[in-house]
Amino acid sequence: MKKALFIGLVWPEPQSSAAGWRMLQLIELFQRQYDVHFASAAAKSDFSHDLQTMGVTEHTILLNDSSFDDFVQELQPDIVVFDRFMIEEQYGWRVAKCCPNAIRVLDTEDLHFLRLARQEAFRKNQPLDLYHDTTFREIAAIYRSDLALIISEKEMEILTETFHVPSDLLYFLPFIEKAITDDHIQQLPTYEQRKDFVFIGNFLHEPNWRTVEALKRTIWPALRRELPNAALHIYGSYASEKVNQLHAPQDRFLIQGRAGHARKTLEQYRVLLAPIPVGAGIKGKFVDAMYSGTPSVSSSVGAEGMIKEGLWNGYVVDQGEEFVKQAKILYTDRTIWEDAQQRGVKLFNTSFAQSLYADRLLQCCDDLQKELPAHRVANFIGQMLRHHTVQSTRYMSLWIAEKNKRAH
Repeated sequence: MKKALFIGLVWPEPQSSAAGWRMLQLIELFQRQYDVHFASAAAKSDFSHDLQTMGVTEHTILLNDSSFDDFVQELQPDIVVFDRFMIEEQYGWRVAKCCPNAIRVLDTEDLHFLRLARQEAFRKNQPLDLYHDTTFREIAAIYRSDLALIISEKEMEILTETFHVPSDLLYFLPFIEKAITDDHIQQLPTYEQRKDFVFIGNFLHEPNWRTVEALKRTIWPALRRELPNAALHIYGSYASEKVNQLHAPQDRFLIQGRAGHARKTLEQYRVLLAPIPVGAGIKGKFVDAMYSGTPSVSSSVGAEGMIKEGLWNGYVVDQGEEFVKQAKILYTDRTIWEDAQQRGVKLFNTSFAQSLYADRLLQCCDDLQKELPAHRVANFIGQMLRHHTVQSTRYMSLWIAEKNKRAH
């Protein structure tokens, strides 16, 4: 059986972040045709998923150490998936040297350079500037790879139209989910069985903190005046002290900490509030909300790349007063709420059902394997970036490895 090696920035935590959940989806997808191995130099946490229960072989590797060369040369994977561009920088050149015939796939998760540029523009209240160090690094990693997985159509557009990255280096792959069935819908709590508002997000991710800040400062005070008996429940992994300090039972603004199971948690509530001011990619919280039958009110940044044919499971609003107005309508009008829920199910099944993407990606990898030499020749910029004169990360890694040897 063919072998696939995933190299992780961290060990996946599917209940902590959408990135962890997506990683499990990718692993399950490749398991259809590959014996999957997962390696990481990171330490495991209490929330790391036990990949061995899925039949995945786990490996602990080192950063900046030639032992990785021995490991990957012995494994001889047919395909290597890098978890974000930083991992491609660390290990891509080693894989290219030791396993030149392996397909190198970069999973971008979301475009880091886009998110960081938007955060910087938001913080400084200045126009968006996409041209910075992370942009050069991330796009260089895309060129050095044989294929890059891109999670949103908006990001595909930015890469191909703004930066002129060839489309044959990119593969659009959103979250890949099992379709929502009628049986699943029947088992969900009804409008009457739910109450209160909810937000959920990993607080290591700055856009989630910015969203909670906006909820606390402007949205919730106004909404609470309209609905004094409702509460807002804030869930999220890795909440810092500044998040916990926002807990205010007297205002019915409740910091609840980590959710044991995101989707089971969301289905208890009537409406998800997510006035996300900044970010990139597509947001796992909305996919979870659709699956949980929980309508949402979001900003245009939050819904970016997810609306299809005008479908959204609620409202998309950027102006504060209008946001509060639509949240109240969605919360209090059962007919509108049920219609939003149905739109969410349709959007979920037409945008994220694994049947739409899984087989096509595996076929793409098969085709790529057959024409790999020609594919690489056509990617001249990628060849230039793999040339030794511009491989600063490679030589920094070798220098660190040599320094570590001498220290011992």
